[in-house]
Amino acid sequence: MPRIAIVSDSHVPDREDEIPESFRERVADADRVVHAGDFTSPETLDEFETLADGKLTAVFGNLDPQHLDLPAVTTLDAGGVTFVVAHGTGSHEGWADRVADIAREEGGEDAVGVAGHTHSVTDTDHDGVRLLNPGSVTGADPAEAATMMTADVADGELDVAVHETD
Repeated sequence: MPRIAIVSDSHVPDREDEIPESFRERVADADRVVHAGDFTSPETLDEFETLADGKLTAVFGNLDPQHLDLPAVTTLDAGGVTFVVAHGTGSHEGWADRVADIAREEGGEDAVGVAGHTHSVTDTDHDGVRLLNPGSVTGADPAEAATMMTADVADGELDVAVHETD
């Protein structure tokens, strides 16, 4: 059963200094890693690429430097689940509608939408589309804590856990 680490909104070094060690370990131990944007520096992208050991699926966030050369939307198929990854850029109002529309358009009716941007942990069904937002992996403002998700996937089933640092 593959385990996917799902993170977003690192904001290193513009808002936070580093990724919490416990989250670095979860990312390194995962079979696949999804980052939903806002690394905010090439060094942070490099750090996640190293931690993920070639198993990183990542998208461009609204605060990422243009030269990071990441897609705005991408997909990952794992364990019979299609994850559609985007940052979710735009007003926080309407976030769920935007992400659900992108997930349906890019991955079909059964796709799972993964996005960040709001820094708020979300695991919900929105108009028939499951949406996941891991919050901010560093606890960057406006988040109240550093959070991430792990997802165990097999045979089209998804078991998601939220992790938070102190």
